[in-house]
Amino acid sequence: QSFVEREIDLVITTGGTGISPRDCMPEATLSVSARQVPGIAETIRAESLKSTKYAMLSRAVAVVAGKTLIINFPGSTQGVRECFEVIRKILPHSIRQIKGNQDH
Repeated sequence: QSFVEREIDLVITTGGTGISPRDCMPEATLSVSARQVPGIAETIRAESLKSTKYAMLSRAVAVVAGKTLIINFPGSTQGVRECFEVIRKILPHSIRQIKGNQDH
C-alpha cells in the first residue's frame, strides 16, 4: 500500500537534494507528484541562505501527491532543524487545504 493510499498527511525526505551525481531526491519526489508547491522550497532556500551559502545549490522541491504534502530537506541534522522551523507554522493550514478545507 502506497503512502497516498494510506492517507499520510506529510512526508519529509532528508538528503539527496544537491548537485552531486548521486543526488536524485527531487526527481524521485517529482515522479510521484501531482502538483508542485514551489513557494515552500523557495522560502526554505531563501531562509537557509542566511546560514550557509551552499543553500543556493539545493534542488529540493515540495509537492502534493494525492492528499500528501512531500517536502525535501537537506541531509544534515542542522539543515533539517532549520528547514523545519521555516515550514512549521504553515503545515496545519497546508494539510487542511490539501484535504479540501477551503477556510482561509
